[in-house]
Amino acid sequence: MVEKTAGQLANQALKDNTRYDARDLALGVTDDLEDQLYQAVQNYKDHIDQDEFCVVMILAEDKLIHNLKRRKFYCWPWLPSPRPNQAVFLYNKKADRIIKRLWVLPCPEVMAELATPGLIVDKRYQTMQAWSKAFFRGTFWNFIRGDQKVSMLSQEEHFKLHNIKDSHPVSDFSQSVIPEAFDFSQISCGKFENPSESVLSE
Repeated sequence: MVEKTAGQLANQALKDNTRYDARDLALGVTDDLEDQLYQAVQNYKDHIDQDEFCVVMILAEDKLIHNLKRRKFYCWPWLPSPRPNQAVFLYNKKADRIIKRLWVLPCPEVMAELATPGLIVDKRYQTMQAWSKAFFRGTFWNFIRGDQKVSMLSQEEHFKLHNIKDSHPVSDFSQSVIPEAFDFSQISCGKFENPSESVLSE
């Protein structure tokens, strides 16, 4: 069986006029999330010389296929810079499992709304509201360490402590942007096909 490409699936979704229940849709797109998080752990754990490390998932928009979002997974030995559309978990090698959800940040628009002064939200959104407020106030690290009872350094703090020069310095995390799916400087086009049709390479 030939699997459909991302372009074919996106084209199929555009033609689908079915009204789906939002809860069922959310469950459907996250049903394999745990498996993918642990796959990232397997890919990285032998390369990280620490008992605990962060497992990160980000949602990346695709400028070539506008109705497509990609999930990207990676692990870091420090707290990653917070950014919209990001979920961060803490993995413990001795326990051999993810032991904590450190934070989950929604899209920029929702973050901005949650951080609106005086906004009262339902109890189930209060934790995400606190994360969003800390993000915009520039107090994210202190808030997360206190809230989650962790002492792990951020990437910037780790580099400073070990006097490591970063070729890609960490910018002010309050200025984080939506992740890009591709490096467009590396993309070229030989010829244009019919954009309404999916194309399979021979």
